[in-house]
Amino acid sequence: MPQITIGKLSEKTGCHIETIRYYERIGLLRKPPRSTGGHRLYGDADIRQLTFVRRSRELGFTLEVVRNLLSHIDGGDHTCAEIKAIALDHLTEVRRKLAELKRLERGLKDMIATCEGGDATDCPILEELYA
Repeated sequence: MPQITIGKLSEKTGCHIETIRYYERIGLLRKPPRSTGGHRLYGDADIRQLTFVRRSRELGFTLEVVRNLLSHIDGGDHTCAEIKAIALDHLTEVRRKLAELKRLERGLKDMIATCEGGDATDCPILEELYA
């Protein structure tokens, strides 16, 4: 099995070195064996797992959910329906957050519309924030 250093793992996965070390500390990635010089050594399975974690995080899954997904995979006791349910729960949360962001956008847009932006010191935006 080819062994690569943490720098190469970072390059191959697009994940920062400090993030890789953090994932090892919190147990999302196994602690790798070390070379005689003390360098961490990674293999194909590590590349695959880190790519899974990075992609999951890009999609907004929390570390807790990523850990849960990995435990299903490692235990081999998952069904497609269980994994789909986890993804659907996350989609529901993403949609809730989007609705909240749209509400914030409307509020900011309305507040900004009250201000003409000139040289006056009595800005309606500031007054709105005090309200």
